[in-house]
Amino acid sequence: MEVKIGVQHAPREIVLESGLSAEEIERVVADALSGKSQLLSLEDERGRKILVPADRLAYIELGEPAARKVGFSAL
Repeated sequence: MEVKIGVQHAPREIVLESGLSAEEIERVVADALSGKSQLLSLEDERGRKILVPADRLAYIELGEPAARKVGFSAL
């Protein structure tokens, strides 16, 4: 699952590929926004952990991973 995280006062969004389902990510985000957790904590497919303060979240965008194109094309 591709996850894009917008952070307040940051010029770029955080993009990661997660092995979690959309429902699991929604639950983690909801816990962070409800105050159950001070941090939004997600782990990407490579095992890297991303921590974002819950009060700095601007938006979360969930989508299917895009298939990467390989090779050359002549247009």
